[in-house]
Amino acid sequence: MRLTMLALPGLCLLEPEKHFDERGCFFESWSKRALEAAGLFYDFVQDNESFTARRDTLRGIHFQRGDCAQAKLVRCARGAVLDVAVDLRPESPAFRRHAAMVLSADNGRQLLLPRGFGHAFLTLTDETLFLYKVDRPYTPAAEGCVRWDDPELGIDWCVKAPLLSPRDAAAPMLSDIL
Repeated sequence: MRLTMLALPGLCLLEPEKHFDERGCFFESWSKRALEAAGLFYDFVQDNESFTARRDTLRGIHFQRGDCAQAKLVRCARGAVLDVAVDLRPESPAFRRHAAMVLSADNGRQLLLPRGFGHAFLTLTDETLFLYKVDRPYTPAAEGCVRWDDPELGIDWCVKAPLLSPRDAAAPMLSDIL
């Protein structure tokens, strides 16, 4: 597995080494040893799955506040997504900046987000299966959401009218919650 630290502090791209033969493919999707060798220490406590039926569905930008903030290791197991991580840590030199990349079942890429990041994804295919590990349990009272098209963030989603949940459609601008 190749680990690459990205421009936003703490954000890391994981790319598996895939092994193919006549039967198909095998790859290591997570390795505590590989992360720790890179100086990344996480104790994931929960795995989550999200199935999305339709292309151009946008989920996020979601986060957990304060002591309930979660680190996440995310990947797409079926289909493809445009995955976006937003640095919501006021003390960070990258505060309000984002990183976006395609995660797909084909490329096997994963994104490791440290605590304090907002997270969202746009499905690029129908029937998308998205998996993620978190290092703290979900706490409903600590959940937060930022509007997907907040001009302050300047995220190019490549779609003008994504399918949104009512919660995501009504999310506040970042300036209204910080």
